[in-house]
Amino acid sequence: MTALTVLAADTPSLVQSVDWLAIAPVVITAVVGLVVLVADLFVAERHKPALGWISVAGLAAATATLLPLRAGDRSTFCLTADPQACSYVADHFTVVVQFLVLAGALLTALLSVTAVRDARMPAGEYWFLLLSSAAGAALLPASRDLATLIVALEVASLPAFALVGMRRGDRLSSEAALKFFLSSVTATAVSLMGVSFVYAATGSLHLTQVADRLEDVPGQLDTLAMAGVALTLVGFAFKTAAVPFHFWVPDTYVGAPLPIAGYLSVIGKAVGFTGLILVTVIAFPAYSQVWGPAVAVLAALTMTLGNAAAVRQSADRPNGAVRLLAWSSVGQAGYLLVPIAAAAYTERDQIGSTLAYALMYAAVNLGAFAVAALVARTKPLHRISDYRGLYAERPLAALSLAFFLLCLAGLPPGIIGLFAKVTVFQSAVDAGLGWLAVLMAINVVIALYYYLRWTALLFRAPEGAQDARARTKAPWPVAAAIVATAITAVVLSGAPQLVLRVASGSLFTQ
Repeated sequence: MTALTVLAADTPSLVQSVDWLAIAPVVITAVVGLVVLVADLFVAERHKPALGWISVAGLAAATATLLPLRAGDRSTFCLTADPQACSYVADHFTVVVQFLVLAGALLTALLSVTAVRDARMPAGEYWFLLLSSAAGAALLPASRDLATLIVALEVASLPAFALVGMRRGDRLSSEAALKFFLSSVTATAVSLMGVSFVYAATGSLHLTQVADRLEDVPGQLDTLAMAGVALTLVGFAFKTAAVPFHFWVPDTYVGAPLPIAGYLSVIGKAVGFTGLILVTVIAFPAYSQVWGPAVAVLAALTMTLGNAAAVRQSADRPNGAVRLLAWSSVGQAGYLLVPIAAAAYTERDQIGSTLAYALMYAAVNLGAFAVAALVARTKPLHRISDYRGLYAERPLAALSLAFFLLCLAGLPPGIIGLFAKVTVFQSAVDAGLGWLAVLMAINVVIALYYYLRWTALLFRAPEGAQDARARTKAPWPVAAAIVATAITAVVLSGAPQLVLRVASGSLFTQ
């Protein structure tokens, strides 16, 4: 009896206290999703729009819970034997990415309120899937072990497959969902194999422990560990739409409902970049000689191919506007990869430039999709030529879209776009990646062509008589999304330090 008592005293307790405030953003989003799913069973068809507003309120509440977490000093689900090894960490990196994800999902929900009603999509399923995906995307930046990271990645991705194919009877939608699903599942399988290799080489899944043990891997396991590092990156490179894992993007954006295309362009990319940052700069710094050059090459290929394909988009081609935004997002992904590659050669806080750029990109790209959703109400072919004379029809929408495009191009008065690009450029120079900085500068010049071409089209004289339907009042949720993103872009251009401070601060506590 005495021996058992001594053994019990020496054994660390497996009972943990849960920091509910730290996990509140994820929990609230997931709980509201379940509430909407159950409520859908009992709510009459004429009251189904209320489910959308419940979802909007839930996302707003989840975003508000980030305010008490801004100190970035919380963690939970830690090992009792090693308190520094935690599965959930709410540091500054987590809070910034969760704000991007939840605010982006909130804007997507505003755009979706009208889209769900007009397209007669099943409301309960739509809102449940959107909230589930947002919950997974919010969990991912806080994940600090490889198992939670992969689970969060799939929770964010699996509902997105269904959302892309939500327009029943639409061939393009079904094909896009199938292509997205098959390619994503393949990438995930490769990543899981990589995680298993890393676990076999280190004996741990927690990122901090993996980093320590990769510093001293036995010689016979070095090749296994190196292969695990490379394979683990594949799944996250797919989510970022990095070349050559980008082929799903154009067709998926065209086939998806427009709010979901905007969601994938911002939140889907945030998921990929977040995971890529966590596994590279936290878990695999010992193998920076493997992933550093690989990410640099991915960045170069991605920005070049994305911009080259965007330039080729015809103004009269159906869905040309959505395809241009899709290829533009591929090019922008290349810029976002640059600071991650730079972190392999300098310090990990270089990736703050990626977050600063991502915050700018999220606001203006969602704004562009919001204007596209408004124009599509009267011109559903999504041609670039449909935007000709938009200023004469909808002056505020045209001015907003012009400002968004100038931000993406990095031209005044879109100052925040210019500053964000300079920050990314500086990270490459500081890391000694001069060739990548030069290639980025060339691609920025190439991108000016298609951004300015579209901007100029907005202010040209309309062809023929204006369509009377184009002057109908915009649905207020869509108008609210355009106004919110426009105000955000203008404020950030007036005070770029609000975002750029992320690039200079310390993001990780562990």
